[in-house]
Amino acid sequence: MATSAQGRTPAHLWIVGILSLLWNGFGCYDYFMTRTKGAAYIDSMMDTGQGSAIMAYVNSFPIWVAAAWGLGVWGGLAGSILLLMRSRHAVTAFAVSMVGAIVGLGWQLMNPSNIAEMSEIVNKVMPYVIIAIAVVLFLYARAQAKKGLLR
Repeated sequence: MATSAQGRTPAHLWIVGILSLLWNGFGCYDYFMTRTKGAAYIDSMMDTGQGSAIMAYVNSFPIWVAAAWGLGVWGGLAGSILLLMRSRHAVTAFAVSMVGAIVGLGWQLMNPSNIAEMSEIVNKVMPYVIIAIAVVLFLYARAQAKKGLLR
């Protein structure tokens, strides 16, 4: 059984925690801005002039996909904060984030946008990067909990 977290926090935990906080913080910002500013935000980020078409695609998501997206980003932010606090609950938060990413982005990969202006990176590469990072953060937190670094 893992021992209680004692002593100094290892540098790798701070590095991973801060980088994940920045990554997941941007995910939450993107989620919030997409949900509140809509097409204007999309146009400012992508400079395509297709913000309305992209928002129509986003608004066509089934409610469970939109919920998974929210759980993915907010679970990731909570996991990052909990990791920096050395809380064992970071594992659960990152698990929620990972499942949200897999479900939400998995649906998007199976139902891609037909908007030509959306780049190949946005459509084809980023979902896999996001899912991979969510999985790695979950596995990292779980490993740190098993080592006894999280209380």
